[in-house]
Amino acid sequence: MLKEFRNFLMRGSIVDLAVAVVIGTAFGAVVQSLTNGIIMPIIGIFGGQPDFSANTFTINGSIFLWGAFVTQVLSFVIIAAAIFFFVVKPINMLTERSKRGGPPADPAVRVCPECLSTVPIEAHRCMFCTQPLPPV
Repeated sequence: MLKEFRNFLMRGSIVDLAVAVVIGTAFGAVVQSLTNGIIMPIIGIFGGQPDFSANTFTINGSIFLWGAFVTQVLSFVIIAAAIFFFVVKPINMLTERSKRGGPPADPAVRVCPECLSTVPIEAHRCMFCTQPLPPV
């Protein structure tokens, strides 16, 4: 049982997930620092204050902390933008670049729409699932 548990822990997906959580936490701290140290003060130049969390309003004795909500929404949008521009876009560009460099499709074969097997282009019926193939 211990060997099976060790194998479970050492699977690639578990280790990859642990690394992703650690790197994600560190990246979140960097972006949070960017947000609180640079971007929010710039917003404060135009809005009069860099932190809106102290802003509230009261209705019938209920205090609404609208400033904390606005601060968190701005922080979320800035973090999402940083992740998009510094992680997602570069990964998409690398993926697209690697797809362009792939080998060209073989013109002598095609894919069966039923079983997704590769069959000769001249075939009228799939040799794996025996379904009729549409004309080329």
